[in-house]
Amino acid sequence: VQLQASGGGLVQAGGSLRLSCTASRRTFNRYATGWFRQAPGKEREFVAGISWSGSSTEYADSVKGRFTISRDNPKNTDYLQMNSLKPEDAAVYYCATSGPNSKILSTTVLIFPDEYVYWGQGTLVTVSS
Repeated sequence: VQLQASGGGLVQAGGSLRLSCTASRRTFNRYATGWFRQAPGKEREFVAGISWSGSSTEYADSVKGRFTISRDNPKNTDYLQMNSLKPEDAAVYYCATSGPNSKILSTTVLIFPDEYVYWGQGTLVTVSS
């Protein structure tokens, strides 16, 4: 499985971006997806996650009400819509998905990096004040 994250860029505070995470070579369709971010000098942190059924989502408190994670199954793509961006949202954003042997319920949202098997390369989000 290869994950391609895209959609990052430079945006002014208050603006919006939509990140995409497109998978290739995936032969299973039950997978949870998460978005993480890492700012310089900081640890990687959970941002948002979605269960394999798409019925459950979780968000970090810092992004609740501003970010939305979603999935387009026919396109094999997950999205992170980011609105009302703040300078503190600036980071490299990574998408990740669980593997074919992950024993997760249809409503399970994974929030720890170790729970994910496949990772994208990261996309840079810069927010100017």
